[in-house]
Amino acid sequence: MMKLSNLLLLATILMSCSSNARTSQSEVTQEDTTEYNVTLIFGGDLMQHQPQITAAKTATGYDYSDCFTLMKPEIERADLAIANFEVTLGGGPKYSGYPQFNAPDEYLFAIQEAGFDVLTTCNNHSVDTRGKGIDRTILMMDSIGMPHLGTYRNQEERDAQYPFIIERNNIRICLLNYTYGTNGIPVPKPYIVNALDTAIIARDLERARELNPDVIICMPHWGDEYQLLPNAGQKQLANWMFEHGVDHIIGGHPHVVEPIEVREGADGRHLLAYSLGNYISNQSRPNTDGGTMVRMTLTKREGKTTLTDCGYCLYYVSRPVNSGRKQYRVIPASYPDENLNASERSKRATYLKNTRDLFAKHNKGIQEYQQE
Repeated sequence: MMKLSNLLLLATILMSCSSNARTSQSEVTQEDTTEYNVTLIFGGDLMQHQPQITAAKTATGYDYSDCFTLMKPEIERADLAIANFEVTLGGGPKYSGYPQFNAPDEYLFAIQEAGFDVLTTCNNHSVDTRGKGIDRTILMMDSIGMPHLGTYRNQEERDAQYPFIIERNNIRICLLNYTYGTNGIPVPKPYIVNALDTAIIARDLERARELNPDVIICMPHWGDEYQLLPNAGQKQLANWMFEHGVDHIIGGHPHVVEPIEVREGADGRHLLAYSLGNYISNQSRPNTDGGTMVRMTLTKREGKTTLTDCGYCLYYVSRPVNSGRKQYRVIPASYPDENLNASERSKRATYLKNTRDLFAKHNKGIQEYQQE
């Protein structure tokens, strides 16, 4: 039986917990002066076009082991690595790329092996293989212990799993994920794909605060494809999210990078990345053959969690048509030129110049770092 003194202490701790996500006291008493830190990395859209599927085909299945080898050290440096899984796992034997993605299971396994810890599944391709694809994508992620958010089999499952909470280094992180649409394909009942709707987001934020997170991060699938600057809707929605309690926003969908900014507020700094671009894909039009990863450090002192550091690193996606290799590879900006052929060097240089020029003009409060 618990002693009276222990009961009184427990009651004091519970009463001290704040409902404000920005200054949550979750699991930390006012007397706890320990500093906690967590580093997060966000990657862009994990695409899988038909040429990628063909390149991965082997005599016994599919092999994506070369795709992420050069990025794995950077991904694994983070306490938590997150990316957008923009395909479905509807099952074989027939797999397909654009316009309706159905990837081999081995693609998911390679992403986990690369070091990603959480995947968002809510995007405009979530229902490419209809209800079966939603169901089986969830099933496969669950089967390998890959945490995920954004799509659900039914309302009961969503209620039990969302808002998504994950804890690292005594910091409770709430992740939210929404999409502007599903390419005109209706979401079959009873499945749920989180809609980018302020009424829905407002209800989710209210529920999120009841879970006492230390930070709330929203990952919207939004914007205009191939546009290097955010549209008016993205800007308005970003402002709305910040005003309603979201701490940081990491967006995707345009398949090109868009500006990144850090906003200063009375309660600290807030990171806004409009689009991280493609993480890997077969796209070759200007500015689609690369992307950026954003790294952020959150620090928790005396119950208040703030953004204490952030940066971004750039990478280029080498396709077999350029490299002469069988497989696609994600290549960091810091990878030595002498290890690339002339075509790869030229295309990577073009991508890096275009992106750095864009960021030099439009980014605010954040700098590039080189992957080690």
